[in-house]
Amino acid sequence: MTSPRFDANLTTERPTFVTHLDCAYTGERYEADTVHNLSRAGKPLLVRYDLDGVRRALTKEALAGRPQDLWRYRELLPVRRVEDIVSLGEAVTPLVPLPKLAAKLGASELLVKDEGRLPTGSFKARGLVMAVSMAKEFGITHMAMPTNGNAGAALAAYASRAGIRTTVFCPADTPEVNVSEIELQGATVYRVNGLIDDCGKIVGEGKAKVGWFDVSTLKEPYRIEGKKTMGLELAEQLGWELPDVIFYPTGGGTGLIGMWKAFAELEAIGFIGSKRPRMVAVQAAGCAPMVRAWEAGEEHAPRWEDAHTIASGIRVPQAVGDFLILRAVRESGGFAIAVEDAAIQAALDEAAREEGFLLCPEGAATYAAYKQALADGRVGRHERAVLFNCATGLKYPLPPVHRTLDRHQPIDWEGF
Repeated sequence: MTSPRFDANLTTERPTFVTHLDCAYTGERYEADTVHNLSRAGKPLLVRYDLDGVRRALTKEALAGRPQDLWRYRELLPVRRVEDIVSLGEAVTPLVPLPKLAAKLGASELLVKDEGRLPTGSFKARGLVMAVSMAKEFGITHMAMPTNGNAGAALAAYASRAGIRTTVFCPADTPEVNVSEIELQGATVYRVNGLIDDCGKIVGEGKAKVGWFDVSTLKEPYRIEGKKTMGLELAEQLGWELPDVIFYPTGGGTGLIGMWKAFAELEAIGFIGSKRPRMVAVQAAGCAPMVRAWEAGEEHAPRWEDAHTIASGIRVPQAVGDFLILRAVRESGGFAIAVEDAAIQAALDEAAREEGFLLCPEGAATYAAYKQALADGRVGRHERAVLFNCATGLKYPLPPVHRTLDRHQPIDWEGF
């Protein structure tokens, strides 16, 4: 059998199975193929599929013969026509074992899903490629969002490719590389003297006054559909056998919610059984609204005041999908855990020096949380654990190196 062309998933029309959307909180049904933000209840909308139809149309064998990119899962995605796909090459991201760290901790298997290999260097590409493709389908001409950095970069890149205007607002202390790449890739970006939810308020106000489309986390239905491909990929990469536990860096939580949705859809089409991983929401101690709500047994997570952490991607004081995050964590038998910034930095240094793996701060938070959970017994050393590294570590400030060598002076060879 000849191999398919590299772009076969982007050029081959395939059957689509979206039936409707529904409110994640009330269950109220909404029409597909029309523009939506939040439901009438002010809650996220979830895309629903004819899963019996998908089951008949898609086999594991057919999937295995497709190019290794995000669009291989077309039957479980909302984009109807290939002409609306906006792609920058969304490769399936690798699972990278960390054998030295696992051995050091006495653990059997520790894997990292490295999302830094995606376009714009982060997992935000998954959600934004879907949101922008659907915006193109709907004829949207101006999109806006708040960002801690990586989401804004992904929006700018995909929207520029689609010919859609973008306006992005980020906290004033957003890393310089993020602000620069957002602007360079075609968006108009503003630094705001506040946090990401303060930026979100500006986007919300501008929706009525400027007429842009609000593509904030979970305030439109399609970023979650892109993010759920993390779960689809993970299941396929492990031979349709899910891991025991997943540690996920949780700010807005779209990926955690999306993966939980993906697993339900995979079971419905007969690709996996009923086994589920325990979902662990990892947050920084300086911004841990989900941890506080989980520990209190609450359904919603009130705003975290004075949010601060070196892991800027999870510095989200309040999430619109809080109840969905907490629901997935509880249904899976998982937990929410907070780690100190010192532990995040130590985890980043340890993974880099011992495994040669440069985690981003948010990814390092998952390794710090894994170590903490091993120590307190919430995770067994025999369990297969997957950590999510949500962006390349190269997008964040790195420690300076001042060591020099003067080639004109005698070299102290004993010092090497």
